[in-house]
Amino acid sequence: MHMADALISPVVGAAMTAASACVTAYSVKKVQHDLDDKKVPLMGVMGAFVFASQMINFSIPGTGSSGHLGGGMLLAILLGPHAGFLTMASILLIQALFFGDGGLLAYGCNVFNLGFYTCFVSYPLIFKRMTQKGFTTGRIVGASIVSSVIGLQMGAFSVVLQTLLSGKTELPFGSFVLLMQPIHLAIGIVEGLVTAVVVTFVWKVRPEILDNTVTGKTSGKTSIKTIVTVFLIAALVIGGFVSWFASSNPDGLEWSMERTAGTAELEAPDSVLHNVLAAIQDKTAFLPDYSFKTEADAEATGYTGTSVSGIVGGGLTLALAGLIGLIIYAVKKRKPRTDEE
Repeated sequence: MHMADALISPVVGAAMTAASACVTAYSVKKVQHDLDDKKVPLMGVMGAFVFASQMINFSIPGTGSSGHLGGGMLLAILLGPHAGFLTMASILLIQALFFGDGGLLAYGCNVFNLGFYTCFVSYPLIFKRMTQKGFTTGRIVGASIVSSVIGLQMGAFSVVLQTLLSGKTELPFGSFVLLMQPIHLAIGIVEGLVTAVVVTFVWKVRPEILDNTVTGKTSGKTSIKTIVTVFLIAALVIGGFVSWFASSNPDGLEWSMERTAGTAELEAPDSVLHNVLAAIQDKTAFLPDYSFKTEADAEATGYTGTSVSGIVGGGLTLALAGLIGLIIYAVKKRKPRTDEE
């Protein structure tokens, strides 16, 4: 559900970038209260894991479409809404800059659609309430599915609204929404099941991680070495190998566009902002569409480009999300000294 710049007008793109920037600033301020030296590496490895997982498109039977893990709910559940949102913003920035996945003008839209609804609506209002009496396998599964489905439905509806406000007449509201919502309902159910499996694993191995996220307090006895190691290995395996078997079917957004407008790639408006950002992205995206830049290299190396993209992208995301957490944690540690002075 990564929107391209062709779907967004400069006004809508600027407005959504401003909205996402405000949520980012709010998250940076709030995350200082529960961020510690143990959550920083967890932000990094979870960012790498979700990056790799988003490369795996799974087929939706009977539709000719595919979907992939959004990851917002998983990040919110394991990291908390504020750290989860910042990690999602890091993932989407790496994807847009270096892999051409999602436009730079549409970056604010993508962050809001994939990060805000899951971290600040579905997680606190649905997942936390459904598990407030304590964690059990049944509650985790039920809460993961319901919250993932609702979060993705809100994100999909936002895509439709953003194209409507951008004046994309090729995607009339009625037809577009009637395709976007059902296909993302199916994708949301699969995402909910995957989220439930991962969260249940963490709960059984390190239940205090989920407890700490809910309470906002960190137990001094919490050990994350096992969890960090498992997710790091999983990110490498998924990005470097499992990504070979991703479905080639168009994702839910592309599928809906094809059936509404007859094409999954609309022509971008001839505006200065669109042209400038397209030129920047063309220079920064050294592995566009998760493959090598030239067709000759891509054909000669087969799956190598996909593997390199998965490993490099995961590494870059780990570094960026971890760096953001490290900087916030360093500022947090210095604050008491500043106040005393």
